Parts: sequence; structure tokens; C-alpha cells
Amino acid sequence: MSEIVHQPATPFRLGVIVLLVVLACAVLVWRAVDLHVFNKKFLQEQGDARAIRVEKVVAHRGMITDRFGEPLAISTPVDSIWVHPKTFLAETAKHAQLAELLEMKVSDIRRMVQSRHDREFVYLKRRINPTIADQVMAMQIPGINTQREYRRYYPLGEVAAHVVGFTNVDDQGQEGLELAFNEWLRGVPGKQRVIKDRLGHVIKYAELIKSADPGKELQLSIDRRLQYLAYRELKRAVFQHKAKSGSAVILDARTGEVLAMVNQPAYNPNNRQYLHGSRYRNRAVTDTFEPGSAIKPFTIAAALESGRYTPQTAVNTAPGYLKVGSNSIRDIRNYGKIDVAKVIQKSSNVGASKIALSMPGEKLWAIHNKVGFGMTSGSGFPGEVEGVLNHSSQWREIDQATLSYGYGISVTALQLARAYGVIANDGILMPVTFLRRSEMPKGEAVMQKKTARQLIAMLEKVVTEEGTGKRANISGYRVAGKTGTIKKAAAGGYQDDKYLSVFAGLAPAGNPRLVMVVVVNEPRQGDYYGGDVAAPVFRKVIAGALHLLGIPPDETGPHSIHVAAAGARQ
Repeated sequence: MSEIVHQPATPFRLGVIVLLVVLACAVLVWRAVDLHVFNKKFLQEQGDARAIRVEKVVAHRGMITDRFGEPLAISTPVDSIWVHPKTFLAETAKHAQLAELLEMKVSDIRRMVQSRHDREFVYLKRRINPTIADQVMAMQIPGINTQREYRRYYPLGEVAAHVVGFTNVDDQGQEGLELAFNEWLRGVPGKQRVIKDRLGHVIKYAELIKSADPGKELQLSIDRRLQYLAYRELKRAVFQHKAKSGSAVILDARTGEVLAMVNQPAYNPNNRQYLHGSRYRNRAVTDTFEPGSAIKPFTIAAALESGRYTPQTAVNTAPGYLKVGSNSIRDIRNYGKIDVAKVIQKSSNVGASKIALSMPGEKLWAIHNKVGFGMTSGSGFPGEVEGVLNHSSQWREIDQATLSYGYGISVTALQLARAYGVIANDGILMPVTFLRRSEMPKGEAVMQKKTARQLIAMLEKVVTEEGTGKRANISGYRVAGKTGTIKKAAAGGYQDDKYLSVFAGLAPAGNPRLVMVVVVNEPRQGDYYGGDVAAPVFRKVIAGALHLLGIPPDETGPHSIHVAAAGARQ
């Protein structure tokens, strides 16, 4: 049996081993010095670049309120879920649980992310409840993150939708006053430095670089109580008469403030998922129509201002029609010889035409131009149109005649209300605004005070039992107004089965505070006359508004004393 003999290590071999160990230690020491001294700044920057991020601090949008500070649009905090596609797709174990929590399909999530796999940032779902977002983050899914945002909420829903408008998913104004005052309302985002872990989750807020500046508050002239009243009654009338659409505007006669503006059909700005864009437009400022007999007070105003007519001046309307060239202008019956006041009360087309044709066309055009027809109101509302008022130099004789009773001219509901505001405000044209005024603006005198007062007296007769607008009468109050029933134009002429029903009025007539215009487009069931369709809406809304605003009755006689006493008991 042979023996194995171990040879002792030679000094040379031992020296080599020691040298290698020393060299290895030296390399490690040098590397440590290199990392901690010479490359410290570089490595720190690289580490920070992977862990420290500068993120946006979202600023909430300014609140919109009514004239009393009640909210019409507010911003509520929400979270949005986003992912880093490559990291997110690398681990799929919890995708099904995530999809259930977000109420989405797994296939939809993966398709959405895979189609954008080359990006660094992909939204999965925007504006979810923060509680749901917390549950998502608690799942610790690689590559998934949250981002704080704000969602706009509209407390009145569709009641004020056409005025307030709405914002898009990025909180930018898209319609209405949200769009008009977007720069005022939107906030300025801030910046903050955060530290994130390897999954991209924020583990520490390191430094606030710049504070977020929230948007400014916007106080409107709208009175939400009147807004609701107008909305309810207009919607009821449109439904009752199976009309195509409708609009209503209430102005403060003294200040030009818009107190209420509604349209039908409406939409809910809090849920627009299944709505068409055609519902978004504010018809009261974007849709024009021929106002028909509602324009007659301005024809009479031109006559009174000329000095040739007074309310008692006789006008012969017999035999109930008037030939102008090859055209015939007709009344519903022969009123015979009546005075100017009766022309308004009975809404005589023949009488209005004869008065208009007896004056220079320039005079008739001037009064319509002065009260604001053919131009925007200056309210600044997005999409507001000018309407049409052709200059008198372009008129034929028939054009001058038809303008006198509201054909050949197009207006918006807001323009018509503004013009009636001139009558209500002693001949002063006030600038229209959707913002609450703290100071009374300076208006423009466009009509003599005497003329305006005479028109009010004549318009009061329209709402009596003998007038066309008797259904606008409000117990205890003097009301002045004018009806309009307009055949709608179509290719080749006017249609005999499609009408526009209009009522424009003011109250109390003794000291006007409110002006209102009601337009109901194509009533298709029951009545279609302005006095039967639009006037009742005026009565119900203005009666409620006068009560809410605490405006005392002004009707003279025993009945008014009774109403005043009843009000005192309340």
C-alpha cells in the first residue's frame, strides 16, 4: 500500500497567492474610493434620476356660483389610474382582480396597454373615486400608479346646463360660461419633488417646488330660484304641446343682468355619455327666429318718435287686408278704423304695415338698430349670433311692410329680451351680462322716456280680456307684453303647419323690474298661438319670481288691496 506524500507549499507559490489577495483588496478599495469620492456626484445624479421625480401638483378649478353664492359648478377630488406599460405587462397575475375593481374587461385593459407599449405613461381609467384608487394601489401591482385630478360637478344638473356649460376630461371649459371664462376659472398647477420605489410608487414627498394656484371664483347674475322656475314651466309647456324645442330668458330691467336662461331639450352635464352635441347649444343666444308680432312695439315706437302719431291716432285697417304690390297682408278679421293703441292690442298686421309705410324706411330701421337688433348683445357668451336686420337701403316696399310685424328680420331670444328691456327701462339700453353687477352700469338712451311709457300703457292692454295676451295676466300685478305667432319659413315660402309661439313682456308695469321672453318652437298638439302657448309660461314664471323677489303688487283697485293684505299676513 502506497503512501501519499504532501509537499509543503513553496515560498514562490505562497507569494503569488498573497499578491493576488492584496491586488484584489486594492482593486476593491480603489473601486470604493472611485465610487464614493471621484464618481459620487455622477452616481447620486443617476440614482436620483431613477428614484426622484418632479411631479405636477394639480390645481382645482374655480367655483361658479349664482348671484347669492349658491354653487352652480364645483370641483371634487378624484384619482386617475395610469401604468408604465412594460412594467405592467411583465406581471399579469393580478390583472383580472384589477379589471373587476375598475369595472373593465381584462382583454380591454391588455389591449389598451399593449397598443401603447412603447410609451412611458398610459391611462387605464380617469376620474375614479379616491377610495377605489386606494384599493387599486393596495394591490401592489408593478407599474401601476395614481394621479390626483379634479372632476367638475354641477349641482343643478340640466336646470342650468346651457348657461354654465361643462368641462372636458382635462378640466378645460368646453361650453357655456365654463368656456367663456376658462382662463379665469382654471388653476395654475404647482410642482413637487417626490421619491419613488422600483415599482414607480411614491414613497416620500421630498420638496414642494411651487405651490398650485387654484382658479378664481366666478359669481353669475343667475338667480337659481328663478332659473328653476323658468326651467320647470318651459319644460312643462314643451312637453304639453309636444313642441320641438323652447327657450326662455329673464332679465333684470334695471341692470341688464341675466337672471335666468333655459332651453329645451336640455342635458345633464354630470352625465353626457349618451347625449348628442346638438343638445349642448344655448338656443337663447345661438338660434335666430322671425319674431312676428312681438316686434310691433318697435314699429309703433318709431311712429311715436316721429311726432306724426300718438296712441290715439286713427288708423284705418278696413277691409282687413292691404295690397302691397302683388302681395296681400291680412288680419284675422276686419278691425275697421282703430287707433294706434288698438293696433297693438289687436295685433293688426294691416295697421302696423300702414304705419310703417307712412314713414321713411331709415326711421323704421334706426329704432330697430338702436334697441340692439342685428348685433350681438355684448354678453360675451360663446356662439352668440347677431341675427339679421338688413339696412333700409336694401328694402323694397314689401320688406318695409313685413318688418313692421316681424318678418324679414331674425333675432335671438336674448336680443328680444334686451330690446323689451329698453321699454321697461324708460328708453335706456343696458349692456347685457351673465355676471353679477356690484355697480349700476351706464346705459344708452335710445328711446324717449315718454315713448317707452306710452308703449307700456299700450302693451298693458294686450294682457286684458280684449287683448291677444290675456293668459299672461297676473293677479294683483300690472303686466305689459306682446304675443307673436309666426309661420316658419321653408324652401319656397312659409309653412302653414309649423309655427313659433312667442311672448315678450315685463312686470310690474308700473315700475318694471323683470323682462321675460318665451319662445316655443313648433308646438304640435293643441294650440299654437303665442297667447295660448307662450303667455301662460310667462305668467307662471313671473308670478313666482315677483313673489320670490318680494316685489309688491301694483294693480290698482279693490282686488290689489286684497292681494296686498294677503301678502302682509304672510
